Amino acid sequence: MSASLREEMELIEKHEEILGRRAELLERTEGRREQPDVQRKRQGRECEAARRRNASLLQDLQRIEDRLRGRQLPHPSLLALETRYWMSVEESLPTWEHSLLGKGPHPTDGSRHSPHRTKQKPSTAKDHGLPPRPKPRTAR
Repeated sequence: MSASLREEMELIEKHEEILGRRAELLERTEGRREQPDVQRKRQGRECEAARRRNASLLQDLQRIEDRLRGRQLPHPSLLALETRYWMSVEESLPTWEHSLLGKGPHPTDGSRHSPHRTKQKPSTAKDHGLPPRPKPRTAR
């Protein structure tokens, strides 16, 4: 009887071990089943927050557009001046592009003509009808 008693005890231990594993697996599957619900709720909250944020941004943009519509346009001569300025920028862009991108030298480096005006001697200034330069003042 001792052999059968030992076998019965081993079977009871295996049975308890199997029941423990089964309970653990059931807990895991229930956790996984509840997880999508939790994720859906979280995504719903995030989606609603994004909707509110987007609605607020749209309202801000609408207010800005309304304010801009109410403003008067700049004077036509100022618009023409601005247009000419941007045209000159676009015309000179190919010359400056390599320099601005750091791929080439500055356009005025090595050029024969200096972009700055050359200073004239006082004697030549009088020849061209320019007023004389003021004399430096001494400190009192």
